[in-house]
Parts: sequence; C-alpha cells; structure tokens
Amino acid sequence: MRVALHTKVRADRVAEYEQAHREVPAELTEAIRAAGARSWTIWRSGTDLFHVIDCEDYARLLAELEGLPVNVAWQARMAELLDVVHDYSAEGSSAGLPQVWEL
Repeated sequence: MRVALHTKVRADRVAEYEQAHREVPAELTEAIRAAGARSWTIWRSGTDLFHVIDCEDYARLLAELEGLPVNVAWQARMAELLDVVHDYSAEGSSAGLPQVWEL
C-alpha cells in the first residue's frame, strides 16, 4: 500500500531538518524496513513536507515503530524541528492524504 502524508517544518529549522535526514540512524532505517516499509520519500516545498510511504500495512508500521526507543528518540528530535508532526497514534494510521488522481 502507498500512503501520502503532510507534515510541516518550522521555517527557521529547515536546514537542521534536512541535515538530520542526511544522518538518519541505520538502526532506525533497519527498523522501518523490518516493520514493512519498502520505501519512504519526503519532498519539501517551502515549509511543507510531503511523504510517500510504500509499505505492507501502514497501521502495522506505526504500531511497530511507535514505542521503539530509536524511533522515540528520532520523533523527539523531529518534534523540535516541525510545526506539524507525523502522528504515530492509532488515529494516525488513517491520517494519510486522500488520493485525488493517479496515472
């Protein structure tokens, strides 16, 4: 399944956000893959961030990552940089952007 998300980086933290993503811990990327993600891409337009996640089951992905210490630490770091964060709660598993069109 593919899920599209929208988050928002703080205008004064864009450079830090991009730097953090050049340094994503291998332990975290391994955990994301183990939780069923095949790919996760983020695009930025100004302060708007658009994520596309290709995964087996998005709800399972969130559930497996939510309490994982490496992800908890990463989400704390991201919370300092973002105005709108990625929602790891059960409600967040249905918070993807609605698909409007596909070729």
